[in-house]
Amino acid sequence: MLRGSCHCGAVKFEYRENPEWLTECNCSACRRFGTVWAHGSPKNVTIEKEPDATFAYVWGDKELEFHTCKTCGNTTHWAPVDPEGDRMAVNTRLVPAEDVKDIRVRHFDGADTWRFVD
Repeated sequence: MLRGSCHCGAVKFEYRENPEWLTECNCSACRRFGTVWAHGSPKNVTIEKEPDATFAYVWGDKELEFHTCKTCGNTTHWAPVDPEGDRMAVNTRLVPAEDVKDIRVRHFDGADTWRFVD
């Protein structure tokens, strides 16, 4: 299980899976956000926040909402725009470093080939 929060603590998450790997993507959004994602099922993730604690940024194919804390500016997670979506991700840069230090980080070329490049 991974637990994390934004810098100010307004958004907390619990990721109840053991990720095989984490993903660092170089697409225009992820590169700028500085994220390292743990992808999983929304059924195994709990986001704890007030309803208006984040703002959602939607771009490109309009299928993902990147959620960012309105107070401290940390991007905490992305969720599918479609509430029936079966994948989401949490930003493991917001998890204590010791909790993710042994999990492999894979590099994904979201900017060009849409493939892992490691």
